[in-house]
Amino acid sequence: MKRIILFLLILTPFAASAQFEKFKDSVVQIYGIVMTADSLEGIPAVTVFIKGQNRGTITNDQGVFSIVALKGDSIEFTSIGFKPKTVRIPPDLEGNYHSMIQLMVTDAQMLAATIIRPRPTREQFERDFVNMEMPDDATEIARKNTDETRRRVLSRGMPMDGTEATNQFMRQGAQKARYTGQAPPQNIFNPFAWNEFIKAWKRGDFKNN
Repeated sequence: MKRIILFLLILTPFAASAQFEKFKDSVVQIYGIVMTADSLEGIPAVTVFIKGQNRGTITNDQGVFSIVALKGDSIEFTSIGFKPKTVRIPPDLEGNYHSMIQLMVTDAQMLAATIIRPRPTREQFERDFVNMEMPDDATEIARKNTDETRRRVLSRGMPMDGTEATNQFMRQGAQKARYTGQAPPQNIFNPFAWNEFIKAWKRGDFKNN
């Protein structure tokens, strides 16, 4: 048993060293440049990342990049206006340094044709210009969403939160305790209640939406 343990202790450093050498041989430093396929100009800000891993980089102003990968990995190049390109590093690549020139093809997008026609008369142009409906911008949309009437309508359909429900329950309990043993007063003869009713009527709180 002691001989086996001694043999394993002697063999373990050699096995670890062999695994380290194997991993070290699989690492490759890639230097390259990304260029347009038609004019051979460097493309800046191209995303260069290892597929299946959360590692990557971008090209500089001249289209040059550098990245560390493993032999057998796939590198994907993406940039707005160009078709994406994927390149696989050969597993049997010799050495730990590799240089490459990657060409990217322009991704053309066909847009619908726009035809511009003048108005027949100045009067028709002025009439159409005045009556033209422009879509709301972000400021106008925000103003409409925060309108007091709209907020009041939306608040009616919103359920009470915990604090509001607790306060209402406490108020109802206090109201019942206040008039225990006697009939509660009728607000029909309360001028303040009539004042609040008239204000609510003018605001349109009782309109059907």
